[in-house]
Amino acid sequence: MERDSLATLPNAISMSRLFLAALFPVVHDHDVRLLILAAAGATDFLDGWLARRRHQFSRMGALIDPFADRIFILVAICTLLLEGRVTTLQYFVFLMRDFATAGAFVYAKSVTSLRTATFKARFSGKLATVLQLVALPAIVIDARAAVWAVWIVGAVSLVSIVDYTIALARDAKKAA
Repeated sequence: MERDSLATLPNAISMSRLFLAALFPVVHDHDVRLLILAAAGATDFLDGWLARRRHQFSRMGALIDPFADRIFILVAICTLLLEGRVTTLQYFVFLMRDFATAGAFVYAKSVTSLRTATFKARFSGKLATVLQLVALPAIVIDARAAVWAVWIVGAVSLVSIVDYTIALARDAKKAA
């Protein structure tokens, strides 16, 4: 990681997802919501691509990007839950990886031997996020798609939870 500056184009693009998250619940037009979802997906790709291309990696960027992803997805799925487009069970299945990751982070930081563990993005986590960003427009287009979309996200999320748990266990073993 080269710089620890917040003021980079990739970080600004990541932070734009927070604006999109604030916009999602107040926009009720179907097509505009789809545009917001497309913009969120595009910025999720673009910020990382630009950071690599411009060599603008930073600790702040490594925190901002997943934070912006999580906030956007949380706001969007909460909105769909409140509108009755997904059930409470589907809501929790959709977000189970996020809850597990948050719990694992708190656990790792509270256990002395794991405090040095690094939380790096893994393919399974990125795939789960991409599937969440694909499932959301499917649900907006047709709420009946929630059944299959949420279960696909749930299955990949379960794989991701296992993958991250194994990685954390390996870090713990190295630290011991």
